[in-house]
Amino acid sequence: MKEENSTPINRRDFVAKAATALAGIMIVPRHVLGGTRPDGTKYIAPSDIISLGFIGTGKQGRGLTNSFLSTNEARIVAISEVYKAKAQLTLDRIKTYYEKNTQAGTYSDIPVYNDFRELLARKDVDAVVIATPDHWHAAMAVRAAEAGKDIYCEKPLALTVKEGRAMVNAARKYNRVFQTGSMQRSWPEFRQAAELIRNGYIGEVKSIKVNVGPPPKPYDLPAETIPEGLDWSAWLGPNAAVPFNSELAPPTSKDVFPNWRNYKEFGGGMVTDWGAHMFDIVQWALDMDNSGPVEVIAPDGKEHPFLTYRYDNGIVMTHEKWDWNNAILFTGTEGELRVQRKKIETTPASLATRVIGETEKHVYKSENHYKDFFDAMRKRSKPICDVEVGHRTASVCNIGNIAYQLNRPLQWNPKKESFKNDKEANALLGRSMNDVWGIKI
Repeated sequence: MKEENSTPINRRDFVAKAATALAGIMIVPRHVLGGTRPDGTKYIAPSDIISLGFIGTGKQGRGLTNSFLSTNEARIVAISEVYKAKAQLTLDRIKTYYEKNTQAGTYSDIPVYNDFRELLARKDVDAVVIATPDHWHAAMAVRAAEAGKDIYCEKPLALTVKEGRAMVNAARKYNRVFQTGSMQRSWPEFRQAAELIRNGYIGEVKSIKVNVGPPPKPYDLPAETIPEGLDWSAWLGPNAAVPFNSELAPPTSKDVFPNWRNYKEFGGGMVTDWGAHMFDIVQWALDMDNSGPVEVIAPDGKEHPFLTYRYDNGIVMTHEKWDWNNAILFTGTEGELRVQRKKIETTPASLATRVIGETEKHVYKSENHYKDFFDAMRKRSKPICDVEVGHRTASVCNIGNIAYQLNRPLQWNPKKESFKNDKEANALLGRSMNDVWGIKI
């Protein structure tokens, strides 16, 4: 019997509605329902997957695609690259990733833009990964912040001190999350080193030796034919025109890190390339992330045979070779600590594996540099290597290169970010950029 005020439903309507309801249940993807993937990571709802735009897809950029995709928290939706062959290599790598990791989803076509501003204009890009040569970093990062994108930018953060400060200012003005690619901060041996130093396990630090390679030299390579598919003018960007040479942008047949980093117009030599990693750990261990040295002294062949930095607390740091390459040697009143990638040794030896107690000093803990960036994006917090941190480390490297160039001692004021009573040195804190791509610094 029909109930009062009820609406009769015929069999056809019932079957149709039941089928619709069942279909709605059947098409819900597994990752929407939560749970764990076969690899042990958690499924993330589509609304929480972060959409990335990659700017620069050379050797470092290609490697970063795997680093970000393997978090299972991101998808790459756009690429900007001025060398077509390198863009294609990156697309191929991303396709291969999805073929090998079917739990991550399926590959869909990714547009490639010659002009990165077109990528920045896309509403679906949450954050950009900047992996271009150093001379482009500031010009791209400032525009990315203005476009409302969060930013992951490779180290060294900036070619000059003033460009680095412009990046910090833009990130703060537009409330952007900004991670510097100094991923050693997310590695356990460097975290252990920083906490041992901060807790005084080798006593009072007296000296620090940082073994990284030489400073840059002026660009002096002969002209070569520009390869097909490379927009050389766009590669140069804010810089004055120079002849193309394949050392700056090698062909895809050479799987090498390019040598643009050895020339002062584009990079800071090994002082910034490896120094941005190793001086960074020194800054971290000494709790100097918002400051820096107060003096830098060029090698004089006498009292100072090596480039020497002095901090306000009296600690001396030298840029010199010692037994380990691309590594740091801390010497204190009660012991020593030596650290490089995947290796830490101490005197006394037991310190290397010492468990730092809960009540002792601890540094920010990140175990994955890329996940840490995403966590910070979701929380709208500062990541482990915030833009200010990256800028301060790059500044240590940059003022060292200025001392090398001028070949004399310099007094540095880390608060004002200028040299004391030295117009010549202060003139080297920035550089000229062209009207097309330059930014105000």
